[in-house]
Amino acid sequence: MTTKQKIAILGAGESGVGTAVLALKQGFEVFVSDRGRIKEKYKNKLGEIGVEWEEEIHSEERILSADVVMKSPGIPDTAPLVVKLKEKNIPVISEIEFAGKYTDATIIGITGSNGKTTTTKWTYHILKNAGLNVGMAGNVGDSFALQVAETNVDYYVLELSSFQLDGIESFRPHISAIVNITPDHLDRYNYNLEEYVASKFRITKNQTEEDFFIYDSDDELIKSWLKDHPVKAKELPFSVSQKLENGAYLEDNNIKITTQNTQFIMPKSSLALEGQHNTKNAMAASTIAQLLRIRKETIRASMESFQGVEHRLEKVLKINNVLYINDSKATNINATYYALDSMDTETVWIVGGVDKGNNYAELLPLVNEKVKAIICLGVDNSKIFEAFGNCVELMSETQSMAEAVQMAYKIADKGNAVLLSPACASFDLFENYEDRGRQFKDAVRNL
Repeated sequence: MTTKQKIAILGAGESGVGTAVLALKQGFEVFVSDRGRIKEKYKNKLGEIGVEWEEEIHSEERILSADVVMKSPGIPDTAPLVVKLKEKNIPVISEIEFAGKYTDATIIGITGSNGKTTTTKWTYHILKNAGLNVGMAGNVGDSFALQVAETNVDYYVLELSSFQLDGIESFRPHISAIVNITPDHLDRYNYNLEEYVASKFRITKNQTEEDFFIYDSDDELIKSWLKDHPVKAKELPFSVSQKLENGAYLEDNNIKITTQNTQFIMPKSSLALEGQHNTKNAMAASTIAQLLRIRKETIRASMESFQGVEHRLEKVLKINNVLYINDSKATNINATYYALDSMDTETVWIVGGVDKGNNYAELLPLVNEKVKAIICLGVDNSKIFEAFGNCVELMSETQSMAEAVQMAYKIADKGNAVLLSPACASFDLFENYEDRGRQFKDAVRNL
């Protein structure tokens, strides 16, 4: 009789529970362990499928007897239990690595510091409109593992964070994309930018000459890494500043994409989303669609009809001629840079949260030019006060979203904008960036 392989799953959130469902289906003996409290809906799911679980504790002896461990992305590699597992040479993998082994679908993997959600959803939107049988997972939607267990699709579009990529060994997307790299999550990478860049490039590490790698060739960090670390996949860069023989570029306000000797041209003005960063996101998504031989008319129509992403420069309401904008998804400096850069009126800026090693100096020119007042929303706002104390006349701090929005309402004059663009993680006062964004929208609607 064959002994069942044992898998221990650390973390009972979306990826952990999805992995439990798939592992059970694949004949593993499954045990789920979470150091925190498990949400009721996940407890119910685990109970429904008959998987053993524990919360607010890790039974180390049991976990250390597993053949393989799936670690949720939020758990750092430095966690004592993870260190012990690695010392015992027990494989510690991500959900992406585990689920990737059990699907024959063509995989499109998209990463980047900013814009990966928009690019993923835009790509999915085109493929869906083209009538392809496609799933979307990773950092968005239901977990990849759950979808592999419960559905059967021909294509997956996966949004992949650096934390998910850290836990891959053999995972190989047919098409990979890095939409940009800017300093982010440095607290998880020993405040070493090179470690973070290396993490992003894991997306292409298992690709071969038969695969494709799409990237921003205007991005200095990406260009510099590629010089010293050549990739095997066929490279398809995109750029808004230079003409390219293969890939996507901008010329006379037209996006031109050349892949496999086929050219596709589309006016930039027809894109549903504004801003140079969204032009680049559109280039990446269109290049993927072109590689999959989707009809040009379908690509064009999808570029025009895409609605964008919740919590990313989302216009909420106009009250007394003041526009309230939810950019809660801006959890790093670069994302907030895009947001402030897109403001064309005087702005009351709500900022703050858990600092991830931010260097606020990059924002100084934009704050001087566009921001009339700053409202800090976080447990520790000292770095923000230090960076911008001399830039604006009015700076205050608060511990709740409702209070921050009330304060902004009093400060903003007709024609101003109120922008929530925190540049920080949300975990000090909120469950996640979605919770933060929803609280902002609720507070605005209650004004």
